[in-house]
Amino acid sequence: MKPIVRFAPSPTGKLHVGNVRTALVNWLFAQSQGGTFVLRIDDTDIARSTKAYEDGLREDLKWLGMVWGDTFKQSDRFDTYDAARDKLKAMGRIYPCYETSEELDRQRKILRAQSKPPIYDRSALELTKDQISAYEAEGRKPHWRFKLTGKPAVWNDVVRGKQSIDTASISDPVLIRADGSYLYTLPSVVDDIEAKITHVIRGEDHVTNSGAQIEIFEALGGTAPNFAHTPLLVGKDGKGLSKRLGSLSMDQLREQGIEPLAICSLLAKIGTSDPIEARQSLDQLVEEFAFSKIGRAPARFDEDELALVNSRLLKEMPYSAVEDRLKAFGIPANETFWELVRANLSTLGDAVGWSTVIHAPMPGQITDEDKEFCQQAAKSLPDDITLETWSAWTGALKQETGRKGKTLFLPLRMALTGRARGPEMNKLLPLLGAERAKARLGGEVG
Repeated sequence: MKPIVRFAPSPTGKLHVGNVRTALVNWLFAQSQGGTFVLRIDDTDIARSTKAYEDGLREDLKWLGMVWGDTFKQSDRFDTYDAARDKLKAMGRIYPCYETSEELDRQRKILRAQSKPPIYDRSALELTKDQISAYEAEGRKPHWRFKLTGKPAVWNDVVRGKQSIDTASISDPVLIRADGSYLYTLPSVVDDIEAKITHVIRGEDHVTNSGAQIEIFEALGGTAPNFAHTPLLVGKDGKGLSKRLGSLSMDQLREQGIEPLAICSLLAKIGTSDPIEARQSLDQLVEEFAFSKIGRAPARFDEDELALVNSRLLKEMPYSAVEDRLKAFGIPANETFWELVRANLSTLGDAVGWSTVIHAPMPGQITDEDKEFCQQAAKSLPDDITLETWSAWTGALKQETGRKGKTLFLPLRMALTGRARGPEMNKLLPLLGAERAKARLGGEVG
């Protein structure tokens, strides 16, 4: 059977590197096996979910190249969840609880003070009809918990190996809030059953949840999927990224000029045994994907490393891949220009600056101590410039002036480009042309 996986974001915020990594692992696995990648919009939280966020996450996934094979919204399926709720009620597998959040918090604090695990004590199961009537007379509405069996839930995790969760050691999970709205767990299980999800791939912070979810699958007559729990994403300092995720959203990275393939190249490789290098296609990432490569240590995300991968990606990118985008920047570019500047770009937008250096009038950047030298250089620069001109010209200047090394080359580079570093001057000089080069060397606008 070909795998069917799902990525299930909530449209309550922007897509960031943490959930993109989860999406990417799901997508790469599905593609590597000829399977299906399902996009499920978890919008049961009607108050916080917005169409703008939903549209944004869909746009981000397309931008990243992760096209889905099927998609649906949970908000269209409340009747299905209600049917599952009624089935569990009839089976006696969910039960009403009337404790307030304050009362539950107090219970947990008491248990911790007694050095006991803060597990719900199932006191709601002992309520009499009179007690329930009294609560309801107060205006209390029940939340509903799923009654766990107390048996071990065992599975062979694709990443972590054999796992066992003793359901007697965890609280019966709340499936339905007091206002009747559903928490994540029940709709997710119902959807996974109906969509025939074969693999649930997510962060390792969900390992404990899997024990309860396996029992819900079984209670509803379904078969639990294969689970794969990957190590969490952390910053380069080993700390969580939660406080910085806003600055690591896809729209922010896109505005910074980060290439989608650079993001995917980094997120696909951190925390694995593969080297972190720029890949030129998602197909290459698909071919290289294997769960066996994923380690157990947290995956460290480093923005500096992302910038480096982005720069290396551009350095290897062919002109055909950027031609339309360069034209959209208004750059009168060609393949010669691209091959000249690409090794000096951090982002594609940096090409605008180099286009300005080559094509726009600008004065030469010359210090007083280098003025006479640059004027002499202008006089000796031939009118017919080729790829060999730079070497012959600077060689002659070296003999005439006694300058060498930095004192020879830096003044010329600054006068011609206004920058201390950049593309190879033997290739840049022909694009500038003799007239513009001589003007700048003479301290004039050229």
